[in-house]
Amino acid sequence: MRPLAALLALLAALALPAPAYAGEPETPSTRADYVIVAGVPGLRWEDLSPAATPNLWHLAEQGSIGSLSVRSAVSPTCPGDGWTTLSAGNYAYRGLSGNPPKVTGPCPRGDEQVTRTKDGLGASLPVDEQRLIIFNNSKNSWGAVPSALPNAVRCTVAVGPGAAVATVRPYGRVDRYEPAVPDDAAQLAALFGSCVLSVADLGTVDAQLPADRRAQAAQADALLAKVLAARPPNSTVIVAGVSDTAATDQSLHVAIVDGPGWAGGWLTSAGTGRNGYIQLIDLAPTILHVLGRPAPGKLFRGTAALPAQGRPTDLNAAIGVPAGADLQARVQKGVAGWFFGVLMAVQLAAFVAVGFLLRRSYTKAGLPTRFVRGIPRWNSWAELTLVAAAVAIPAALAAGLVPWWKSGHPGWVFWGLTLAGIVLATVVVRLLPPFRRTLGPAGMVAALAAVAVGVDLATGAKLQLNGVAGYSALEGGRYSGLGVVGLGVFISGVLLAAGCLAQIAPRRHRPWVVGSLGGLAVVFVGDPYLGADAGGAIALTAGVCVAAAICTGGWLTITRLVYATLAGVLVTGVFAAIDLHRPEADRGSLGRFITQLLHGSTGLTVHRLSESNVTAFVGTPLTLLAIGAAIFVWSVLLRPWGGLKRLFGVYPAVRAAVTGIAVATILAGLVGGAALNVAGAAAATVVPLLALGALRVRGHADERTVAQDQEADVLLS
Repeated sequence: MRPLAALLALLAALALPAPAYAGEPETPSTRADYVIVAGVPGLRWEDLSPAATPNLWHLAEQGSIGSLSVRSAVSPTCPGDGWTTLSAGNYAYRGLSGNPPKVTGPCPRGDEQVTRTKDGLGASLPVDEQRLIIFNNSKNSWGAVPSALPNAVRCTVAVGPGAAVATVRPYGRVDRYEPAVPDDAAQLAALFGSCVLSVADLGTVDAQLPADRRAQAAQADALLAKVLAARPPNSTVIVAGVSDTAATDQSLHVAIVDGPGWAGGWLTSAGTGRNGYIQLIDLAPTILHVLGRPAPGKLFRGTAALPAQGRPTDLNAAIGVPAGADLQARVQKGVAGWFFGVLMAVQLAAFVAVGFLLRRSYTKAGLPTRFVRGIPRWNSWAELTLVAAAVAIPAALAAGLVPWWKSGHPGWVFWGLTLAGIVLATVVVRLLPPFRRTLGPAGMVAALAAVAVGVDLATGAKLQLNGVAGYSALEGGRYSGLGVVGLGVFISGVLLAAGCLAQIAPRRHRPWVVGSLGGLAVVFVGDPYLGADAGGAIALTAGVCVAAAICTGGWLTITRLVYATLAGVLVTGVFAAIDLHRPEADRGSLGRFITQLLHGSTGLTVHRLSESNVTAFVGTPLTLLAIGAAIFVWSVLLRPWGGLKRLFGVYPAVRAAVTGIAVATILAGLVGGAALNVAGAAAATVVPLLALGALRVRGHADERTVAQDQEADVLLS
């Protein structure tokens, strides 16, 4: 009955109501008769000002604005890749080979061979090249189809070579074409009025010096003035910085939508789930949504953008939000690599030192069959070091409460804040009374980590977005909810805290403790308005069920395994049913996967997941940390002198929690395409605490053995 109790606790937790989604505004219809897309590769929010770019500024004042992530099938997204991604509504690239060359410096200048047709109206691109580009993209893991957007409308207009790439049809034809924005306003108005979709290339902003960037942005603004003067009635204008311009200058870019229903708001989409953010792949479905045309759902990866409320009335303050997000994302990218590299090195060094301390204290005792107390002074320092190591990631997450990225030396400020957070958390844990108990430090640190991540999720995951211990909008994988690192810390914190709490509860109540806390955590992870990670919720469900099944002691029997599996299947079914009842464009990863399974198109998803796991496995320090932690546990802590076996024997609920953490984090990494990164983040929190617990039980081993011997002597006498 105990596994069944845990199952009921999980299902009861899943019945909790979800808060309203901030990105579902009540707005008038955004339907329009014409759409004009003005693309400016490289344009960032910092390039705009009332004096230098008055037309862009005025358009941003009256329309909806946001940060545009220009992720494509390659990194960086060069102008040709950006225009092709716009055309595909999916992650694409413009290349004539299956393996595009790696860009490490400035993006190459576009040399599109656009040829005017004999009638003087349209143009053409080399048809063989266009077919090859479509073929190469169809073979990538996203299954992108360039020309999907122009194929969805009857007629398109292109102004400039980049626009020709965005509107070319599969057979190389551009319906209406002008090589540059005409000076004749009547001619331009007639051109825009001839087709429902027009795309204009207004030039590139790629200079490094601020003065030169302002000059390039001013040139684009002057061309935009001509476009706005010639826009047809009842039209929507979209301004987008459609790409990066160099590998060393990847950024979030400008996105402005002005037209019926877009007045004075933020931009958002179901793909980002956060106000103020949209993706480049969202532009194609947005265009068709505005025009009232059906979108080729099987081809588009993006979702239609929506206007959202909450934007400041003062445009300076409003633009400061996406400009600050761009700055934070660019700075975060450099600092995050250093943080996790240093974290890996420090933790592995701490594991080696603790292993040496454990082995040496055992050898000096001269009693190979009994545990002995280590050197108290070294044990005290080792315990504080292990607590500090375990709180490193929560401290890095909390550092985002201070805008360190705006300082002149952001890296140093971040490290100062993080170290201050580590010291503060370590001192607080040390001074609290539960620190004296064997499981006190583990329970307090685990609860602190879980609460830190949980509070952030409940308040909009603001510390996750563009945070060093979160995820970057530049990567384009996630814009809201729970990231890979946060998921690992949250899973480990919740389960270890639940195990420590269950250990002090009566034995018959332990499954209820683990199941209730775990069920609440499943809701936080899987709720589309909190963690928004259905795969992580399923993985956590498996870990909670396993932990609840064995928290009273013993092994994972067939009966317990059946109950745990049943609970996992039922919870997965609940999340699937919730996701499938949402609109198709708003579904999460689980709902999309089930939909693809019903349509028989899951091959690309599985292939993409496999590629993502391989990339994640070889690409981050968290992989080495996970492997190093596993080696430390196996070769040190689980040895007869390591103390972990005794810890698990005395505290079976902790053993259950650690087993659940291993199951949940490994499964979450595989399902989410993160390989061992989730497990690495969990190991950074859990393994130092296990080492501390092993030191504690070794220190008390002799006292317990003596007490047991004296009790036995009394009984015998």
